[in-house]
Amino acid sequence: MSAVCALGTRRLLRQLRSGPPAAAAAAAMLRRYSLDVSAPLLRTQGYVDGRWVSAASAFPVLDPATGQEIARVSDCGPAEAKQAVDAAYTAFQSWKRSTAKERSVLLRKWFDLLLLHKEDLAKLITFECGKPLRESLGEVAYSASFLEWFSEEARRVYGDLVPAPAKDRKILLLKQPVGVASIITPWNFPSAMITRKVGAALAAGCTVVVKPAEDTPLSALALAELAEQAGIPAGVFNVVPCSREKTPSVGEVLCTDPLVAKISFTGSTATGKVLLKMAADTVKKASMELGGHAPFIVFDSADLDKAVGGAMASKFRNSGQTCVCSNRFLVQSGIYDRFVERLGQAMDAELRVGHGSEPDTTQGPLINTKAAEKVVQQISDAVSQGAKVLKGGKRLHGSFMEPTLLADVTTDMLCTKEETFGPLVPVIRFNTEEEALAVANAANVGLAGYFYSQDVSQIWRVAEELEVGMVGVNEGLLSTPEASFGGVKQSGLGREGSKYGIDEYLEVKYMCFGGLKA
Repeated sequence: MSAVCALGTRRLLRQLRSGPPAAAAAAAMLRRYSLDVSAPLLRTQGYVDGRWVSAASAFPVLDPATGQEIARVSDCGPAEAKQAVDAAYTAFQSWKRSTAKERSVLLRKWFDLLLLHKEDLAKLITFECGKPLRESLGEVAYSASFLEWFSEEARRVYGDLVPAPAKDRKILLLKQPVGVASIITPWNFPSAMITRKVGAALAAGCTVVVKPAEDTPLSALALAELAEQAGIPAGVFNVVPCSREKTPSVGEVLCTDPLVAKISFTGSTATGKVLLKMAADTVKKASMELGGHAPFIVFDSADLDKAVGGAMASKFRNSGQTCVCSNRFLVQSGIYDRFVERLGQAMDAELRVGHGSEPDTTQGPLINTKAAEKVVQQISDAVSQGAKVLKGGKRLHGSFMEPTLLADVTTDMLCTKEETFGPLVPVIRFNTEEEALAVANAANVGLAGYFYSQDVSQIWRVAEELEVGMVGVNEGLLSTPEASFGGVKQSGLGREGSKYGIDEYLEVKYMCFGGLKA
């Protein structure tokens, strides 16, 4: 209750009378919410070599909506990380020899268990990262879909028989697992990021060590519990939770240990660069899914209803805290005023701030007060340079933020230069297609991009010209296990999901058979 005490009960009670959304945020912080999850899934120890292990100390996991402590989790350090790597390396010697069908069956069992326990997993996600329960249920379904997908892809890892240049030779290209993979995941989609990476790795025949985000270890440990129930062998899947203070030392082990062959990281571009430097000394294979700064372009020819619906879906999931959230809204002059008006109306009608466990909540808190302060800074900077606040604009209690709509935004403002990770919609007016593309492509990152148009020729031009790894054409939600996920420029390396996702955990071995009789 430290956050509540710091704000003061009297102040909160005054805010309760000030009306929504401040009232909902205040109520969320005053009330005590109880996490009701089946005992086997609420794990608080690390998971190494098929055993639940305690560390010398523990760190608190807090509900970002209230500041209340949910649980205390074992604070693993470099020693536990090394034990996990060693266990994974030992397990790899037998796991790599398992058949594709055996791996497929186990992943399918894990998938079935996720769906069976979807309500409990969703509650863990909501209490850890603050997102509404409906979104958390959607994340669990999305998480499970990767296990289903890679259970199927495990049986489709094909090599090649290549026509040889000589009659006495045969050329075979064989795909083999790289080895132990270190997987470092973010807090905003804790379950989905793990299954997307671990599903691919295990399907390929790799073993893994997962370091979950400091804010969201409980959902990762619940996944480990279900993996154990599914029969995934000891050492194949290991989870090493740790505090923010121990993250650098644990990360160093996972990125430098010579027994680790591959690292997969989702997080900020700045952190990704640090991890790549650490991995370079042993030339590890690396996948990096880093920062985004997604443009959302609305051309004059767009279907206005669809564009507004797409903007709402793309921007306000998890209160704007996803790497593929739209960050810069570029709207052509002919439709600008109507789009802004309709978007404001949709925000009023559809968005409700509150604790994620409340059934009407669509907007939970940001992950911490620092995240809220960043959004406030971007709003203040924009207003100081002439932007108009049409909706919201205020920080509420703790890390709650009002969903905010800004008009008359320019490319000189912070909100158009850096990723927000919050419920802020800055709208820039443009006149020509060339102008929009220049603004959209000016960023040094390129993860996702979205645009709305009914001009077929324009659709092809813009889709090809946008410098991003994923494009939503008249669509605001594009993630699916069947499609590749990843970016260009400083948004990262490699692809996750799709048939290409498993390739990130495979090496191609060339085998030349010579001296054969024709």
